[in-house]
Amino acid sequence: MRHIKWSNPIEFGFAHGSFQMVTGPSEALNCMANLWPDRRGPQYVAARSVCRAAIDGRKSAEEAREMFISAMREAHLTTH
Repeated sequence: MRHIKWSNPIEFGFAHGSFQMVTGPSEALNCMANLWPDRRGPQYVAARSVCRAAIDGRKSAEEAREMFISAMREAHLTTH
């Protein structure tokens, strides 16, 4: 798996007060698989797909970043 970095990392918080820093699509996939509060939303599904595509070179890292941010909004996660 290729480790691609975003131009700007994303730091966000969960309802229970913990924070997570994500620097690229690989970390985003790991976060969505292990920490995500709701794995059913359409933005969540799309973000996983675009992150995988970015790792495979079919989408840009920045496209994956934007979809990840959309999934964060859908899950009501706050950015810091």
